[in-house]
Amino acid sequence: MIDTVPITRALLSVSDKTGLIPFARALREKNIELLSTGGTFRTLQEAGIDVIEVSAHTGFPEIMDGRVKTLHPRVHGGILGRRDDHAQAMRDHDIPPIDLVVVNLYPFEATVAAGKPFEDCVENIDIGGPAMIRSAAKNHDFVTVVVDAADYETVMAELVLHQGSTTLATRRRLAGKAYARTAAYDAAIAAWFATQQGETLPERFAMAGTLQQRMRYGENPHQEAALYRDGSSRPGVATARQLQGKELSYNNLADADAALELVAEFERPAVAIIKHANPCGVAEGVSIGAAYARALACDPVSAFGGIIAVNQELDAETAEEISKLFAEVIVAPKISEAALAVLAGKKNLRVLATETLPDPSQPGLIVKAIAGGFLLQSRDTGRVSLESLKVVTKRAPTNTELSDLIFAFRVAKHVKSNAIVYAKDGATVGIGAGQMSRVDSSRIAAWKAGEAASAAKLAAPLTHGSVVASDAFFPFADGMLAAADAGATAIIQPGGSMRDADVIAAADERGLAMVFTGIRHFRH
Repeated sequence: MIDTVPITRALLSVSDKTGLIPFARALREKNIELLSTGGTFRTLQEAGIDVIEVSAHTGFPEIMDGRVKTLHPRVHGGILGRRDDHAQAMRDHDIPPIDLVVVNLYPFEATVAAGKPFEDCVENIDIGGPAMIRSAAKNHDFVTVVVDAADYETVMAELVLHQGSTTLATRRRLAGKAYARTAAYDAAIAAWFATQQGETLPERFAMAGTLQQRMRYGENPHQEAALYRDGSSRPGVATARQLQGKELSYNNLADADAALELVAEFERPAVAIIKHANPCGVAEGVSIGAAYARALACDPVSAFGGIIAVNQELDAETAEEISKLFAEVIVAPKISEAALAVLAGKKNLRVLATETLPDPSQPGLIVKAIAGGFLLQSRDTGRVSLESLKVVTKRAPTNTELSDLIFAFRVAKHVKSNAIVYAKDGATVGIGAGQMSRVDSSRIAAWKAGEAASAAKLAAPLTHGSVVASDAFFPFADGMLAAADAGATAIIQPGGSMRDADVIAAADERGLAMVFTGIRHFRH
């Protein structure tokens, strides 16, 4: 197999013209003939670079508003023809070889992201570009393909080192990158068409991402990991600016995402402290500082080494309080300059600014890998309101209890199942997460609340006078009664169990108020 292959002729057709002029000049200095199309041709010509228009090369004009210009045997034959087996056919049909193909595609993704009309999006679906890229990548034994301006320097370095040639190793690497680009491009188009037709789960689902960060390791040191951007406009930790601190780890990003999505549920100033993807304290307050103090009080032991998210600008006073705790990450829409100055003393603390918060009601998809495939589901956008609650007990909740019930249920949506959340005055006072038994979640949450009360030297557990939220129905009364034993006075749960009547009767017997939501929030 041939290793180094000389480049004598190149075809350049790019939408993103970053670095184009110096690259084209460098090619001409190597006496490489340049072919080009449309806007790229004009850009090169205006720069005084010797270039041949593709229509002159093919002897056929661009037609149909530029839709047909490179789809010609003299172009694709020059790219696809093997220099050994097809040499005679190329001579017979007067098809000169094209040894370098430099193409980046019409900006379809950017057009969609800008909210352009349907017709504009369709016109920005590139046809000739992907065809040339795929042809060049297939024939990488003889042809070099470049789809990213970041690779111009690599190609030029090869041409200098190998006297106008590129190596097979480089051509193969660039070919793989080219196919990844066309695959991502087609995935974006397919996803857009599915959205336009209201298909959440199409017959074929394609997924693509762009590498943003390679990580030292994944969940554990023996696992590899990286962060990819999917091109969506949803704000979050993947698009956040890191203002200070060490490199983010896989677990940092996963936990920061969970924290940010949780605090986005609330309109009032709110803080969430996350540990291993579960909240160990969540609170609303009159200010971010007040909310932080109340969130920390729920479980100050577990908060050590946690991730802290706030839903408003982080101020210096709150930053002072947070700096007293060892935290891994702080994420907020904005961080004040004064707060940054305070946090600068914690050099390893990662600080992220997202500009805005994700919208809890915005639709989206969640992907989970399983052996032999993956599961795909829509994001949990369910939210309860006062109007949607159904009182099922003899005693109706008070207004204060209702407010806390809605707060607790919004938090439970972000707690691993089986989830039990005790709340009081807009703050969590006990959280039970990820247990196989809902009774155990109730008891663990109450036990942790008792520990927090003891640490704070309070006379009674924090759960006394609280409300409790369950992410799914109580199949038996025991889980609810465990919450009542801990001091809860009102319960919010989806309902729908075969034994709802027994659970309601038990609640009435204990003088509890209970509401059904009709919606559950399993989180696995």
